[in-house]
Amino acid sequence: MEKVPMLAEGYEKLTADLKVLRAERPKIVDAIEEARAHGDLSENAEYHAAKERQGQVEALIGDIEDKVSRAQIIDPTTLSGDKVIFGATVTLLDEDEKPLKYQIVGQTEADAAKGRISYNSPIARALIGKQVDDEIEVTVPSGDRFYLIKKIEFI
Repeated sequence: MEKVPMLAEGYEKLTADLKVLRAERPKIVDAIEEARAHGDLSENAEYHAAKERQGQVEALIGDIEDKVSRAQIIDPTTLSGDKVIFGATVTLLDEDEKPLKYQIVGQTEADAAKGRISYNSPIARALIGKQVDDEIEVTVPSGDRFYLIKKIEFI
C-alpha cells in the first residue's frame, strides 16, 4: 500500500473531519426512519435525499479512513538539506523578479491561496530534487513559466 505523505496538521484535520462525519451517521438514520414513516417511498423526496446523503457520508468516511490508515506524517522542522523535498518551503523568483513562496504539502492540505501546493502538482514536481539557484520550467495552461529557486527552508 502506498503511503500518503502529510503534515501533522493535515492529519489532525482529516481525523477531525472523520469524527464529524461519524457523528452525522445516527442523524441520517433518524432522518431516513422519519421519512419512511411518511408512507410511499417512491415519491418521498425526504427519504431519497436522506439516502443520498447517507451514501455520500459513507463514501467520504471510507475515503478519509483510507488516507488516515496510510498516512505518513512528516514534520518539516525535523528535515534539513539543500534540496527541495516534501515539507520544504521554497522561495522562488518569477520572470519579473517577483518573489513567490510555496510549501510542498500533501494532497489533502493543498491550498494555493495560502501558498501550499500538493507534492504532485506541476510546480512541486518541477521543484523536488532541485537546489538554490536552480532554474525550473513549469508548463501551465497559460504557457511555460520559468522560476529561479532563491531559498529553501524547513519551517
